[in-house]
Amino acid sequence: MKYHEEIKTAFRNSIPVMMGYLVLGFAFGLLMASNHHAWYWTAIMSLFIYAGALQFAAVGFFSAKLGLIDIAIASFFINVRQSFYGLSLLRRFADTGWLKPYLIHALTDETYALLTGIKTDEALSQKHYALFLSAFNQSYWVIGSISGALFGAAVQFDTRGVAFSLTALFTVLAIEQYKIARRITPFVIGAVASVIALMLLGSSMLLGAILLSLVILFGLRSQIEDRVGTGENHGE
Repeated sequence: MKYHEEIKTAFRNSIPVMMGYLVLGFAFGLLMASNHHAWYWTAIMSLFIYAGALQFAAVGFFSAKLGLIDIAIASFFINVRQSFYGLSLLRRFADTGWLKPYLIHALTDETYALLTGIKTDEALSQKHYALFLSAFNQSYWVIGSISGALFGAAVQFDTRGVAFSLTALFTVLAIEQYKIARRITPFVIGAVASVIALMLLGSSMLLGAILLSLVILFGLRSQIEDRVGTGENHGE
């Protein structure tokens, strides 16, 4: 089979995301069903929006009957973080041709973490590996959300606490990235920036934490690169 190794590697690396997306997608489907939305709207959102936090928020938008402008502004602030880490993949996606629009559409936090945090065999076609990894991840979300919508339409179910699976998934991905990088400094910076942003901005801390983390990382870039260059990266 053509691209057999790319498919196999992408599936293997996507398993942690599968465990989270099936559960979290199921919770989203349940939430849609509990708000009396037809299952096919769940499928359409998961295929064409494919943004977990925004999809959960959208249920509230629908219930509150927000206008299009309000929804557009809220959606921008919820997903603006992706414009920061998406920039780091411009060079990697430069030669992907007709695959690029889908790779951009399917770039979630978890897919980005896998693309940047797990080293793959250089003999693999990187653009097709990225395609299969992105497609696997989205398929888990679509399957989970449709299953939840169908189940929720048939059975009453309490969804409280299920959304915590996203937090657990991020924790696993962060641990995997540390195992690859073996440097604690970026994680400490992220934690400190998040605490400061939470104290100053409250529930709107996400964008502030990202900006503050980037400022600190760029400020310490030379020191971090010097340590990497001299091999002093274990535990740092």
